[in-house]
Amino acid sequence: MAIKGSGGQRGGDLVLQGIAKTFPQRDGQGEVRAVDDISLTIHSGEFVTLLGPSGCGKTTTLRLIAGFELPTAGKILLNGKDISNQPPNKRDMSMVFQSYALFPHMRVFDNIAYGLQTAGMPREQIREKVESALALMDLKGLGDRRPNELSGGQQQRVALARSLVMEPSVLLFDEPLSNLDAKLRVQMRAEIRRLQRRLGITSVYVTHDQIEAMSMSDRIVVMHQGRIEQIGTPQEIYRYPRTRFVADFIGRANFVETQVEAVNGGQVTVRVLGRAVNVPMADPPRPGTRLTAVLRPESLSLDETPGVCPARIEQMMYLGAETEYILEAEGQRLVVIEGGTRALRGFTEGQTVGVVYEDAAVHLLPPI
Repeated sequence: MAIKGSGGQRGGDLVLQGIAKTFPQRDGQGEVRAVDDISLTIHSGEFVTLLGPSGCGKTTTLRLIAGFELPTAGKILLNGKDISNQPPNKRDMSMVFQSYALFPHMRVFDNIAYGLQTAGMPREQIREKVESALALMDLKGLGDRRPNELSGGQQQRVALARSLVMEPSVLLFDEPLSNLDAKLRVQMRAEIRRLQRRLGITSVYVTHDQIEAMSMSDRIVVMHQGRIEQIGTPQEIYRYPRTRFVADFIGRANFVETQVEAVNGGQVTVRVLGRAVNVPMADPPRPGTRLTAVLRPESLSLDETPGVCPARIEQMMYLGAETEYILEAEGQRLVVIEGGTRALRGFTEGQTVGVVYEDAAVHLLPPI
C-alpha cells in the first residue's frame, strides 16, 4: 500500500470555534491569555499558515490543534467531530517539528516506520509504505543510514516522510525550516508545497517568516497578541492590509497621514505626497476623517525633476537586483525600491528628486 497521491490523499475540514487558552502567570498572580477567542475554518486540502511575531499565539494555537494543549474555551472540530479533548494520538494528525525529532540511534527506514509499527501494521505493509515514502521524498537508497549521516535537508525530508506515511487527515508544521540555511530553506519550502498540492492534504503551517508564508500558503492568518488580525490570500494580505500592524509586519511599507477631502460613491479623494488621488474604500468615511495611506516601497519610483513631491536622497544601497533609497520628503522618511534596469540609474546621495506613483498603489487603512 503506497502513499496516496494526485489528490488521492484524504484531507479534513478543520474548524476552530471561539478557541481560547490561558496560562497562570509565573508569579501566580493572575493569568496570561495566550490565545484569545480565535475562530477559523480550514478547508480540506488547504494550506494555511499562522503567521506572526514571537508571542503572538501562533504556536499555542498549533499545539491546541495537535492536542498537546487543551483549550480553556471553545471547540476544535475535524470533519464535524469535536476533538477538543482528545489526546494527540486520537486526532488523525501528524506534526513536522522544528528540531526534526528523529531518533538518532535508528536507521532512516526505522524512523519513518516508527508510527506504523506502533499502530500494529503488518511488516510487509510497513515496508511497502516506507519504500514509497522514501521514493516520494527523494531518499531512495538512504534507508540504512543514521540521521547524523544525512544533510539538514535530508533530515527534514525524513521527518516529513515520517509524518506523510501515516496518511493523516491534517498535517501540522511547527517552523520546520528555521534550522536550515537560506538557500536550503528556499528549496525545501518549494518541495513541501509541491508535495502538499500533489497529496491534497490539509496543512497548517506556523512561521514568523513572511516570505515563507507568502510563497507557500493558500491563505495566511496574521496573528497579534493572541488574536487574529487578518485572514486572506497572500495577495490580499500584502496588497490590502486591514490594520497598520499587518501592513508593517508583511513586507515593508511607507505610512503617510492624510484626510478625506471628498467622497464620491465608493471612492474617497485624499492628498498623498503632494497630489490628490482617488482611492476605492468599501465603507467610505465622511470628509475630514483622518486616514493613513500605505505605499509599498516598490510601488514608488524616482524622477529626475522634483515635481509635486520633492525629496532628498539621504541614503542609497545598491543590492544587485534592486537599489534601495531612503528619502526625506515632506518632513518624513520614505523608502523607495527600484528594480531591473531602474536599479542602475545614476542618482546620488544628497540629490533632490521627485517621488512618483500610480493611484492604484495607494491603499487606505480604515479609521481607528
